[in-house]
Amino acid sequence: MNIYVLLKQVPGTSDVKMDEETGTMIRTEHKNVINPLDENALAEAIRLKDIRPEVKVTAVSMGPPHAQKALREAIALGADEGVLLSHRGFGGSDTLATSKALAKALVTLAGGPLSNDDLVLCGDRATDGETGQVGPMVSAILDVPVMTYVRRIALEDHSIVAERVVEEGLELIKASLPAVVTVVKDINQPGFPTLSGKLKAKSREIRVLIPDDLGLSGDDVGLKGSPTRVVKVFRPRLSRDTIVHPQDTGGVAVDSLLSFLEERGII
Repeated sequence: MNIYVLLKQVPGTSDVKMDEETGTMIRTEHKNVINPLDENALAEAIRLKDIRPEVKVTAVSMGPPHAQKALREAIALGADEGVLLSHRGFGGSDTLATSKALAKALVTLAGGPLSNDDLVLCGDRATDGETGQVGPMVSAILDVPVMTYVRRIALEDHSIVAERVVEEGLELIKASLPAVVTVVKDINQPGFPTLSGKLKAKSREIRVLIPDDLGLSGDDVGLKGSPTRVVKVFRPRLSRDTIVHPQDTGGVAVDSLLSFLEERGII
């Protein structure tokens, strides 16, 4: 059984910066971390691997070369392999172009359509975009079932049973494999890498895929393959007209306040 975990490297919450010319996020190596909910997805994949020793966990990410750091961290935590989609052609991809590239990568890694023993896990959203679109889009492109907002997973023969969070409470659902599952933070508490895991991650080769490896052209990914764009980036201006009434003994300040409230229909 193969479990593919989609990981995204995101800026620390205090380090999000945008390129105002292109409307894309600036992704530098400084203070980047694994998207927290993707850490939960990875932890769940490792938990399932502990239950089923035949499971192979592959962490898949798309980003600049320094995103290999996130994949090595995933291997240190227990993943078997790391695969990075990295090329200038991927730069500026929106959620649709990203999902298309990730879906193609999964098919490439599987050597064809995913089998009825394969599972794809990811966080239900990323902290840098908060769209929650990539998981469902990947499932749509692969034409497989999707389960969202999942807080508990159980595997059966060629199927998965999940408990998901809905507005009315909790919902128990079942789907055949392969499937895509997006998880919430309540599903588990991610652990820490071990010394042996760190040593394994240090020596493990990270496989790098480019658009040509996935059969994608420049029109499929990057800015050209992205139907959604950030048209304008600006900082809101906050301004207030302040009227200061000095303290007085004649009641002028109080009368002015009463007049102000009457004009606005407050009293």
